[in-house]
Amino acid sequence: MRNLPLVLAFALLVTACSSPEENKERLPAVILDTDIGPDYDDVGAMAVLHALADSGQVVPLAVIASNSHELVVPAINILNTYFGRPDLPTGAPKGEGVPYAKASQGWPELIAEKYPHTIKSSADAPDAVETYRKILSAQPDTSVTIVTVGFLTNMAALLESPADSNSKLSGKELVTQKVKRLVSMAGRFPKGREYNVFVDSVASEKVFTQWPTEVIFSGFEIGMKVVTGQRVIHNAALNSPVKDVYAKAMSFSKGDSLGRMSWDQTAVLIAVKGAEPYFGLQRGHYVPEGGNNAWRDDPEGPHAYMTFKRPVEEITETIENLMMHQKK
Repeated sequence: MRNLPLVLAFALLVTACSSPEENKERLPAVILDTDIGPDYDDVGAMAVLHALADSGQVVPLAVIASNSHELVVPAINILNTYFGRPDLPTGAPKGEGVPYAKASQGWPELIAEKYPHTIKSSADAPDAVETYRKILSAQPDTSVTIVTVGFLTNMAALLESPADSNSKLSGKELVTQKVKRLVSMAGRFPKGREYNVFVDSVASEKVFTQWPTEVIFSGFEIGMKVVTGQRVIHNAALNSPVKDVYAKAMSFSKGDSLGRMSWDQTAVLIAVKGAEPYFGLQRGHYVPEGGNNAWRDDPEGPHAYMTFKRPVEEITETIENLMMHQKK
């Protein structure tokens, strides 16, 4: 070490002396917000998150439902339990007018009958906003990445939330202090209509015009080209709820016979690992148009949407490998 520059030698010494706890604190900390149910790429996204966590690349803080259907939180709990994190915090939107969407393929019922879980209904879960405020208040400043792969209902409610026993800060102040960025599977770029945005378009507009940190969008046009599932369902060595969901759901639609588009997995991947080497970022401003969106380029803008930088086949292979991760 004596031949190294003094600053570099000191940096290496500090790294060598760091404890596992200190190294863990430097990992990305992620909250996943999902409408798991109307589509099943959310299941793939949860598998990606747990696989990256098991390989020491991320600290999952919570998986929270943005959909109030009764089997949504049980599905989250089943997957968290399978991957060895049964106590990972969760929550669900409460009150009137929250989105309610059901999976038409019957896979939530399938895995609820087959796999262990302790939460039997979304009604039994805590309030989503309360869970957010409790978790965020306990984190270091500007340390949390929130990934939304469903409706923006919870994000709008969080911004509007008042001070409480968890924090004296308003919701917007708490987000400003604790959140590093929001990654959202939402929108279609540079212009278009996308499901997560228009299902709760009022919440979407509020979030994407008022959110106080950087927002990165994984648009519809990204995930539609990354088709996964065939390798998952034909992997004889794999025994997991992820495989069961894809096998059942893919059989329901001729359009999914070769796999399902992977919108939500791309959002989780970039939230944990960053854009490089797979994606580029086009910076600017998201422009709401009711349930649709437009875009205005600006190199200094607070928003960015993903573009492809590596071949789609390479990204597909990476995501599908993570989806085939089995519990330790």
